[in-house]
Formats: sequence, structure tokens, C-alpha cells
Amino acid sequence: MHQYCYPIIDAHLLGSAVTTVDRQAPVDAYEPMTGDRSVPAGRQTRSSAPSQRAAIRIPVSAGARTYPIVIEEGLTSRLADLLATHEIGPRLFAISNPLVWRLHGTAVKAAVPDVEPILIPDGERHKTLRTVSRIYEALLHAGADRSVGVLAVGGGVVGDTVGFAAATYLRGVNLVHLPTTLLAQVDSAVGGKVGVNHPLAKNLIGAFYPPVLVASDPLLLPTLPRRELRSGLYEVVKYGMIASHKLFVRLEAHLSEHFAHVPDVLVATIAQSCRIKARIVSADERESGPRRILNFGHTAGHALESLTSYRRFRHGEAVAYGMLVAAEIGKARGTLSEAEQERLVGLIRQMGPLPPIADLSAKRAIEVIRRDKKVVRGRLHFVLPEGIGSTTIVDDVGARELERAMRRAGMAR
Repeated sequence: MHQYCYPIIDAHLLGSAVTTVDRQAPVDAYEPMTGDRSVPAGRQTRSSAPSQRAAIRIPVSAGARTYPIVIEEGLTSRLADLLATHEIGPRLFAISNPLVWRLHGTAVKAAVPDVEPILIPDGERHKTLRTVSRIYEALLHAGADRSVGVLAVGGGVVGDTVGFAAATYLRGVNLVHLPTTLLAQVDSAVGGKVGVNHPLAKNLIGAFYPPVLVASDPLLLPTLPRRELRSGLYEVVKYGMIASHKLFVRLEAHLSEHFAHVPDVLVATIAQSCRIKARIVSADERESGPRRILNFGHTAGHALESLTSYRRFRHGEAVAYGMLVAAEIGKARGTLSEAEQERLVGLIRQMGPLPPIADLSAKRAIEVIRRDKKVVRGRLHFVLPEGIGSTTIVDDVGARELERAMRRAGMAR
């Protein structure tokens, strides 16, 4: 097994065969909220034993080919068979961050003993070209050629960053996602959008690069802090708002079961969210039309992340605020009833507290939005709710209208 270690991380804590590419990120400035707790690695939960339920397979069309999302409890233990079925390898690099690898690396290595780990720093602020460059260096020092497979093990930051590296290393190597957060399992690992942030805007640098396979194992989720689980649930709210009144109602009715990691409930939610996204991206792989509805809540959300240098918010939290802003505009325009807006606000509040935004300027957020990739020919394409389960895309949301909605959502002038 090839090995290359930069001497700037405590690699001995993670095993001598681990390649590390940068310093481990410091703790976020915004501390975990009341009630947030991680489940220590190895602790048994009622979802900790693989079930006998059959795997769910959801096809996603990506141009001339199709790749599957496979959802099954305990799927990680079958990784070797899945990879062989899809002709990945025989050489495989698992790219993750130190925290995720401590939690799940043993399971991955048990399933694929010859896997070669590479670790990148943890946190949205490290989703940069610098991190991608370090991945290139690690692969080059390991002698990785075009035949290798790259396994992204982690949440959205890992998936986006590793995906972009896979898309561009030697002009493309086989990519597999093993998402370890709810947000990644329901959203970011699906659809083939990969990329990194720029200091001036989120996800400004990227590509459309579909994976060969998405292997989604709900048994990886009980290690998540409650805050991270919430972050994924906000994306599920998004899917309910844009495409499925039934999913929205189901989340309202069974919210506590999601936080309790009830297997049937989680699997059904992950599968339904993936079916919605698969249907949308299969119809519009490169976001030239209907796929834009997936940006519901992301316009103001991305601005909040950029304003705080990606340190204050989890991605789902920023999207939650973005949905509240969009709902304010929808209510003001009459496309969203007050009762439906109150249901959205109520569901988001029921999930738990969000980071504060009263110190953030709506005017500064609008300046960030002007650089957003959703601005086309000088006009912002904005996803507006028409009701729970329905949205439309408009290009006439003005700065004053947007600022007013942001202030009503809690931002400063």
C-alpha cells in the first residue's frame, strides 16, 4: 500500500497507512446548540443492526448513462461486492476527513481491506481549490492512474470537494459516494454537481460529474450530532416544499421518529427525497431548466454562508433561512398563503434553534447574491413557493423586495 503523509497533522492517531493532506480544522466559532450530542463510535442504537429489508435502488440518468443510488441498512459491509459489480478498482482511494474516518474508517477498511485512505480538513471553509490541489498531490505521490477508483466518505463538503478532484484528476477517474450525513444521503451526493467555494461566492467553481454509484447506508447516521441531523432534515423540508406535499406532511407528523433514528422512517424519507431529486436531475442534468427548483432556499442561504466565511452555519441551516426568506416573498406576492407560510415556519422552528442572523446585513447579503451563479444576464433566477409541494422560477425579484424579506426573516439593514 502506498503512503504519503504531510507532517502537519497527528497522523499516528489515525493509523500509519493514512495519507493526510492538511491540518485538521479548528472547532467552529459557532458552538453546537443545546441538546446536540454525538453518539460515540461503537455505541449500539436500535438501528445499529442490519435489517433484512431488500436494498432500494433508484436510477439516475446522467446523459448517455445511468447510475444507481442504493439505499440499505448495513450497506457499508457489502461495499466490496458493490464496487466489483460496477467494475471499480481494483485500486481504491477513500477520501474523507479525520473525524469521519475515526467514526467509519474501520467499517470501510473491514469491507475493502486494500483501500488507501486520504484525509482532508473538516469544514466548509476548507472546500477550496487548495484542498483539491492537496488531493492531487496525494494521488500523484501514490502513483494513482486513470484506472483507480475514488470513494468519497463523508458529508456534503467531502462529497463536493472529492467529486471535483475526481472529475479533474487525469481528466476524470471513477467516483463513488458513501455519504455519512443525512444531508448528503438525501441531497448533495445525488445529481453529479461537484465543486468548491471561492471567497466571493459559494460553489462558484465546479463541474457536472456523475458518480458511478451512490451507496447510502442509514446505519452510518446515528453518529451524527443532532445539529447535523437537523441540517439534513431542512433539505428534506425543501423537497417537500418544491415537489411533495405528502413528504412535507409526513415530516410534520413523524419528526420525532427522525430524530430517534427509527429505521423505517429514515429509509422512507431518504428514498423519497432521492426519488424526487433523481427525477428532476434526470430531466435536466446541467441545470438549464427545471433542475433550478432544487435551489429553493439557496439564494439567501448561500449569501449567509459567504458573509460568515462558512463558519457559522451548517449548509442546511443556511438553506432553512433561505426558505424563510423565499416564503416571505411568496406571501407578499400572494403565491403562498399565510397559512402555508406559517406551516413552513412552524416546522423549521419545531426542529430546533437556528444560528443568529440579527448581526448580518441584508444589504451586504444582496451584494453577495449579485455574484451568485443563479444570476443570468444580469437577472436573478429565484425559486418562489406557490404552495406546499409547488414552486415556480421568476426573474423579477428586486433588491428592495429581497432586502425587505431578509429583514423580516431577522437580518439587519
